[in-house]
Amino acid sequence: MKNKQLRCITEGAVLVALALALSYLKIPIGLAFGGFGGSIDLVMIPLIVFAVHRGLGWGLLAGLIFGTIKYFIGTHADISWISIIFDYSVAYAFVGFAGLLRGRFEKDMPWALPIGALVGCVCRFIVHYISGVTVYAQWMPEEFMGVTHLTPALYSLLYNGTYMLPNTVLAVLLCALLQKPLRTLLKKMD
Repeated sequence: MKNKQLRCITEGAVLVALALALSYLKIPIGLAFGGFGGSIDLVMIPLIVFAVHRGLGWGLLAGLIFGTIKYFIGTHADISWISIIFDYSVAYAFVGFAGLLRGRFEKDMPWALPIGALVGCVCRFIVHYISGVTVYAQWMPEEFMGVTHLTPALYSLLYNGTYMLPNTVLAVLLCALLQKPLRTLLKKMD
């Protein structure tokens, strides 16, 4: 195995482990709105940092591994194997799309890490939205957040927005604050 590959695997394993540890520090929010789950947490930060540092492929793989492990060792809300795949494995894999900004972070492009956070969070939201419209639509309540006559599309938008919007804002802000020290640290590691 090449030295660079070993470094990527090791870095990915450490950051996936950090994301798993952070998954226990959360504010549950989805159940408060009569839904299945959803929380505000910091799990995407290590995944975003890894994706932006190592690229799209490595980022997708780390997110996939994290999401799959998170399902099996965490508390979870699922209704079928399709929801497990969508809401865990695929959703967190899509955070890896932050890796599209690889190279820009190391080249001192201002705001590369927060933009990567925004990209990763939006991609994850899209997967949860699709899951809400397709898988969870049959469990849609008559009224949600004071809105009646819901369509599956509106329900999914409102429900997933209750936790993904705060998570996105938190991830973008923290990545903006951490980008300079992280850039210095990652340059030393390479």
